[in-house]
Amino acid sequence: MPAISFQSVSKTYAATRQQRSSGASGLRALDNVSFEIEEGEFFGLLGPNGAGKTSLISILAGLSRPTAGSISVRGFDVQTHYAQARRQLGIVPQELVFDPFFNVRETLRIQSGYFGIAHNDAWIDELLESLGLADKATANMRQLSGGMKRRVLVAQALVHKPPVIVLDEPTAGVDVELRQALWQFVARLNKQGSTVLLTTHYLEEAEALCNRIAMLKKGRLIALDRTSELLSASASNVLRFKTDASLPWSLAQHARITGRIVQLPAKDAREVEQVLASLREAGVAIEDVEMRKADLEDVFIDLMAGEQTPLEVAR
Repeated sequence: MPAISFQSVSKTYAATRQQRSSGASGLRALDNVSFEIEEGEFFGLLGPNGAGKTSLISILAGLSRPTAGSISVRGFDVQTHYAQARRQLGIVPQELVFDPFFNVRETLRIQSGYFGIAHNDAWIDELLESLGLADKATANMRQLSGGMKRRVLVAQALVHKPPVIVLDEPTAGVDVELRQALWQFVARLNKQGSTVLLTTHYLEEAEALCNRIAMLKKGRLIALDRTSELLSASASNVLRFKTDASLPWSLAQHARITGRIVQLPAKDAREVEQVLASLREAGVAIEDVEMRKADLEDVFIDLMAGEQTPLEVAR
């Protein structure tokens, strides 16, 4: 039995009155999405903004209903067996939502009570220590920084020891220290048997942590495979260099540019020489030239730029 099963999930949001008056139909956020996450997996769900990730997580959490299809968590349908399914899940949302009237420890005790759990201070202490919150246990939630509030959200999601953990952009806008502490703790829980579903825009995190990855584009599943297979399927190496000059259009349309750093796909030595020749001809001075293997970000960009047919069968 899979930890999470998405079966032919579609979601269409009704058009607003203004949209209907202009002849527009509803927004199709998810289009027949099907895949499964096995027990104990560390699974990544990736896609650009508007791809449908948040809609899928909202349906999984029971906050929204699908237009068609179903989702189950460890055999419990999230609609017909909501309470049982929700007990299996620990969800860390994107938004910083907190109650300003309680301190950190009180917040975690109250969250425990929602699941009928009492006298679990030993586990709460372990969460506080593991997430660097031990010295903030008696601090009011209003007094915490954004990063500290994010840590409390993680602790709240884990306070009832759920077997399935859903991390929706958990490290967005937080410091390096929290990222390291969070990933060390979550990786430990995963090794102990917890299933983890991660959505993130930090693709280096997904590459390092996730055994298997699904990619959404415009509400459709366009890739689903082991991380190693997605990387090996990319035939390109990447030529990386720095420059202060503008690239000729023939190269710029294929380049990934971050400040002075330019990265261009190059399958072999012949393509590298062609790129360098084009740069010399255009009078572009470069420095710190190096070659590297394609990473998950390169694969992601290629897939999102292409016209792939949505997957019919999930691997």
